[in-house]
Amino acid sequence: MATVLPSPPRVGMVSLGCPKNLVDSERILTQLRADGYQMSADYAGADVVLVNTCGFLDSSKEESLEAIGEAIAENGRVIVTGCMGKEADVIRARFPNVLAVTGAHEYEQVVEAVHEAAPAGISPYVDLIPDAGLKLTPRHYSYLKISEGCNHRCAFCIIPQLRGDLVSRRPDAILREAEKLVAAGTRELLVISQDTSAYGIDIRGDDRAWKGRQVRPHMTDLARELGQIAPWVRLHYVYPYPHVNQVIPLMAEGLVLPYLDIPFQHASPSVLRAMKRPANDAKVLQRIKGWREVCPDIAIRSTFVVGFPGETEDDIAYLLDWLEEAQLDRVGAFRFEPVAGAPANDLPNPVPEEVKEERYARVMAKTAAISAAKLAAKIGRTLEVIVDEVADGGANARSQADAPEIDGTVFLRDAGHLAPGDIVRVAIEDADEHDLYGVPLA
Repeated sequence: MATVLPSPPRVGMVSLGCPKNLVDSERILTQLRADGYQMSADYAGADVVLVNTCGFLDSSKEESLEAIGEAIAENGRVIVTGCMGKEADVIRARFPNVLAVTGAHEYEQVVEAVHEAAPAGISPYVDLIPDAGLKLTPRHYSYLKISEGCNHRCAFCIIPQLRGDLVSRRPDAILREAEKLVAAGTRELLVISQDTSAYGIDIRGDDRAWKGRQVRPHMTDLARELGQIAPWVRLHYVYPYPHVNQVIPLMAEGLVLPYLDIPFQHASPSVLRAMKRPANDAKVLQRIKGWREVCPDIAIRSTFVVGFPGETEDDIAYLLDWLEEAQLDRVGAFRFEPVAGAPANDLPNPVPEEVKEERYARVMAKTAAISAAKLAAKIGRTLEVIVDEVADGGANARSQADAPEIDGTVFLRDAGHLAPGDIVRVAIEDADEHDLYGVPLA
């Protein structure tokens, strides 16, 4: 007589916010899959829905609350986790029927809440998951989180309140995870944390054996080892500490992509001091010049906040001049937004919304012009790209200067023979403000 297996409970997931949140979602789903649960792609098929929230800005919180409301309306059985979990009283006041609320990276509590809401039995016949775990990104790239929390106390940020101080992972554990991801098809590792440059300062001296050698818990050692595991390694959220200089030769050697994601936030010394950020802009410009001398193709991306309390017209003019001299490759800008609990809320001289908008437009126009000129200079060059999508005889790809979802695209013609994850050389034929256009070679 045939054995009839019971249908396992199904879990839906809504994941909001940054890539660090996405990694948390992947870990939660991997554990639930190991515990016998199936995943649901829609509300209707789920026995319970997880909403992994973002709580960095007030607008992010409102988006999270809207997502919770939609999940309750469509399904009714909702568990909330993530950064906004710190404000459980706010969530429960608006949605008293949520089943549970947990904070950021509280994996065990989330899983326990799911077990209670929709118990599952483990079946040896069907409960198999890949060694690399479940992923929410395409097969060919993966986010690799190396630490949690942050030791900085920037005036506009509440991340330490949400995620705590820096807690670094062991280097050997990170490298084992990287190997599993690459074995499962990952071609590009995107290294993330709140402060990648600070990796290991909390576990200094805790060297670990790896492949017959000792590896320090330090950004340089980690980058060097990761470069021997994956074809592409991209570093995100790098503060410009002096030891970042040690990583640039690794980029010149090809071990790490020539790409640095550095959140400068502003250039005016007075604004940076008010933000409680490093304020030696002249030294930063000198270091950028030095990095380009070692690795001429290095791409530097950054984000800037305009309209911070007390910001003057002189400050924004200073920032625009600084951007002209720095010639950053990729830039994102944000209008300052008060966040409940952030010290910046108490600063004097708030900038009117219409002034923020005007300054934001000027910054974006400046950076768009710089980007257009830099991309135009690549016409006629041969670049290495990674393919993201293939359709209708063409392909969408990214150069080494482009991180997924936040930077530009290399649109390819005559590329129907390629597949996602292929790393190929292409001839660049055209460019606009943000993207490149080309054709594969051979």
